Amino acid sequence: MTDPEPAPSPAAVVPSRMFGILLLLFVGSGCAALIYEIVWFQLVELVIGSSAVSLGVLLATFMGGMCLGSLLLPRFISVREHPLRVYALLEAGIGVLGLLVLFGLPVAGTLYAAVSASGMTGILLRGLFCAVSLLVPTMLMGATLPAVARWVEATPTGVSWLGFFYGSNIVGAVIGCLLAGFYLLRVFDMATATFVAFGINVVVAATAWMLARKAPHVPHTTSVVTGPGVGGVRMVYVAIALSGMTAIGAEVVWTRLLSLMLGATVYTFSLILAVVLSGLGLGSSGGAWLSRSARNPRAVLGWCQLLLPVCIAWTAYMIAQSLPYWPISPTLATRPWVSFQLDLVRCIWAILPGTLLWGASFPLAIAAAAREGDDAGRLVARVYAANTIGGILGAAGFSIIIIPWLGTQDAQRVMIAIAAIAGLLMLVPALRRSPGKGAVRHSPLQAPLLAAMLLAALLLARGVMAVPPGLIGYGRFLATYSSLPKFLFVGEGMNSSIAVSELPSGYRNFHVSGKVEASSEPQDMRLQRLLGHLSGLVDGDPHTVLVVGFGAGVTAGSFVLYPGITRIVICELEPLIPRSVGPYFIKENYDVLHDPRIEIVYDDARHFILTTREKFDVITSDPIHPWVRGAATLYTREYLQLAREHLNPGGVMTEWVPLYESQVDAVKSEIATFLDVFPGGTVWANNEDGHGYDLVMLGQPGPTRIDVDSLSRRLTRPANAPIIASLQEVGIQSMVDLFASYAGRREDLQPWLADAVINRDRNLRLQYMAGLENNRYDNASIFDEIVRYRKFPESLFTASEEWKNTLGQAAGLKR
Repeated sequence: MTDPEPAPSPAAVVPSRMFGILLLLFVGSGCAALIYEIVWFQLVELVIGSSAVSLGVLLATFMGGMCLGSLLLPRFISVREHPLRVYALLEAGIGVLGLLVLFGLPVAGTLYAAVSASGMTGILLRGLFCAVSLLVPTMLMGATLPAVARWVEATPTGVSWLGFFYGSNIVGAVIGCLLAGFYLLRVFDMATATFVAFGINVVVAATAWMLARKAPHVPHTTSVVTGPGVGGVRMVYVAIALSGMTAIGAEVVWTRLLSLMLGATVYTFSLILAVVLSGLGLGSSGGAWLSRSARNPRAVLGWCQLLLPVCIAWTAYMIAQSLPYWPISPTLATRPWVSFQLDLVRCIWAILPGTLLWGASFPLAIAAAAREGDDAGRLVARVYAANTIGGILGAAGFSIIIIPWLGTQDAQRVMIAIAAIAGLLMLVPALRRSPGKGAVRHSPLQAPLLAAMLLAALLLARGVMAVPPGLIGYGRFLATYSSLPKFLFVGEGMNSSIAVSELPSGYRNFHVSGKVEASSEPQDMRLQRLLGHLSGLVDGDPHTVLVVGFGAGVTAGSFVLYPGITRIVICELEPLIPRSVGPYFIKENYDVLHDPRIEIVYDDARHFILTTREKFDVITSDPIHPWVRGAATLYTREYLQLAREHLNPGGVMTEWVPLYESQVDAVKSEIATFLDVFPGGTVWANNEDGHGYDLVMLGQPGPTRIDVDSLSRRLTRPANAPIIASLQEVGIQSMVDLFASYAGRREDLQPWLADAVINRDRNLRLQYMAGLENNRYDNASIFDEIVRYRKFPESLFTASEEWKNTLGQAAGLKR
């Protein structure tokens, strides 16, 4: 007579009965978490800046918090606590802390600004600020999966459920990413997005709490532990850590390269992240299914890692050799949603294969590390922590060290090598193990196949191609060029990829991340000189200057000609630009880099202005296009207020406003926001062939008054002769030519700006409006709308009636 089989414990039965509900809960949890992540990143970047160092610190804090949370929960929460009740409390805590972060960060930012420093001390303070702001809520996020994992046993079936939970959490993250990026932040603001995430947390927590009341928990108490030895489990942790390193490293590299091709808008980043998360979610579900039936999950994990070099090489080829040359002209799409569809297809085609394998690796690693009788919470926590630690190293290592040092081509080769090593760690010990009773039998072809795969990985690494210079130069418009200029320099820095090209005409262009940012062509030279000379001449007697963005150095070089200026601070985000681009424009920038009055600060301009105690006579801001993700922070009301507070009495602030690659609502927002902070501000036009090209906004803390006679006397001094020559080089022959570019001021433009949206830190609405229409060239019609409201500015100039009449005729304005 045989003993009856023991009844299955509730710990094994309950998840099966409520499997679908738990999946939905994890979808909601992941959705809320991604909304918070996007909002928090935007909020924290407003304080510590958006440089690669700041983003590395921020990402390390975020992922580090999740790693700590996953490790600490099994240590401090007893297995006797109901997993769903713990999960409910964690979700409720995340929601409450999400609201506290929203309202508390501005206060914390004020304290940070008061104590901020430069150098290594500054980096440590940024890390401390991120830790204080985000560590606790991210720890709670990281603890959610280990908490629910305790409701399953460390059996193949239970482990597969964990994979499905992880996959459903990522599905929710995809929903949250798209919901926040394409709707909540585009239509509303960060506060509304936070409230939506909080509501999801409340629903998830309440549902989990009610389920806990209906499903009693009996903790698993099995003491017999069977499965792989300790040494083998450690190798699994190393392999999944390497997998996390390559996964996040690939996301860093591929996001950078795909942004060149698709345009670096907030929507592009959302699409790329959505595809990455979708691949991870689908792969995790597939890996969970495999882990249930696989006799040797370690071997399956190893083959996943060994197949990754093929996928990495596939993506490298697609980005460098195929996708940039698809016959797609961005300007043909009349609606942005058509472009988004094309961008989505290209992202899926390029990066989905690799993400599927990375996604499958996580549940397979859980299965490979599982030993029957384990605390499932501790098991998931260890695997999750190892994967996250690898991700932290991948994010920081690739963005701050490997890409600036080696470039994206060799970075992808490094990823191939790391993936191959992870595969070897799983497969070689299995092949060397002597078969015994109950052991998994291996095919005699596995060893030769493994050698062939390693040889293939080596060949694939050697075959990775560098990103073409044309992609760095012209980005999404590359396919529309039948011939390309001569590229004099191509480089990949810590924050951006840059190039310098020379046209057959002799004009030179400076390219940043797929677009021309500055050049020696007439229309750009005029704009760059206007930013400098309008500021310097209207101020009257400037001594200290802050230039936001080095570009080709032309604007900063304009101030070198002013003998009264004693200090010129240039704030530049990318360290590669000044030393690599400046020498190609020595004639145009007057060799500004060798002027003893110059100091270059490599930092995010917003962070610099927030933390410096220095004030300036002139601040001139020429950031990258507002549709580029992050640039809109340099067009917000709060940023302009910071700049105004750092002006000396009578000081001048100028800011560039592009009319091309934009649409009328975005231009209205830029102008209205500037004039809201500088009510006496003025608008000046830089036209091309009589049509609108771009604008210069000029403002002072008080009303602007230009004494033409005094200014003329200044310029007749021999010491100021270089200033006159500099203006004449760009076609400005007299004071009349300079001021005939007047395009309006607040009292003129109020009717046109009546429906304008003020760009604020809490909504960053500009980057969402501009990102929808960055392929449009409506500059002529936008400028026509502006000048329709223009009137002669009688109170702006102190000058003779004769001069004013001459100006009115030159500007086409009646008095």
